[in-house]
Amino acid sequence: MWDNAPLLRNIANTLFSFSALAMLCGAVHYTVHLPEMLPLHGVRLEAAPQRIDLPGLGQVLRSEVKGNFFTVDIEQLRLSLEKLAWVRSVSIRREFPDRLALSFEEHQPLARWNNSALVNQQGEVFSADADQELPDFIGQAGDSKDVAQRYAQFNRQLAALNLQVMQVALNARHAWQLQLNNGMVLELGHEDMQQRLARFVAVYPYAEGRWQKAEGGGAVYVDLRYRNGFAVKG
Repeated sequence: MWDNAPLLRNIANTLFSFSALAMLCGAVHYTVHLPEMLPLHGVRLEAAPQRIDLPGLGQVLRSEVKGNFFTVDIEQLRLSLEKLAWVRSVSIRREFPDRLALSFEEHQPLARWNNSALVNQQGEVFSADADQELPDFIGQAGDSKDVAQRYAQFNRQLAALNLQVMQVALNARHAWQLQLNNGMVLELGHEDMQQRLARFVAVYPYAEGRWQKAEGGGAVYVDLRYRNGFAVKG
């Protein structure tokens, strides 16, 4: 092999090419990581946040936007931004040559959760302060999505009566209780909730007047867990 001049030239050329490529990659890597190479000059919000605290947002950006256009840690920035109140998710894009673009999805509150947190439209629990009037959800850890779905279903059934659910309670035995905007409390139990509520909706227009007379102002508590009827208490 050592007396084969063409083969030796090919080997030498290949080694030289690899060496040149390695040097080029090293130079590019070094250049890209220089802070003064394509420094970041701004962050663009694709839409104005409705609920996100802007001073808090600015503090996160000042803390996490480091390096240059290529080296800024996008994933760490995303994780830090998603810790802010009202942020459900955030999308971050690089905009050549010197800017980041942020797009936020904010939580849309559906209800209060156990008097200590909020539930969004997807049934997810999150922590934030809300000054608007919201229904109350009471439930066990991990039940928020089920409660949110049932809440929507119960409201659809009650719409025929122009009534709304103001509180949904799901206890540890998975029994459901509703409080309506007219003050009534409906005990649905842990099975056949739709059918029981449908029976209430069908009877209520005819029974409301009699309940008001019998109970001196209207029924407050209706137990719908009976197979062939329900109990009414004033």
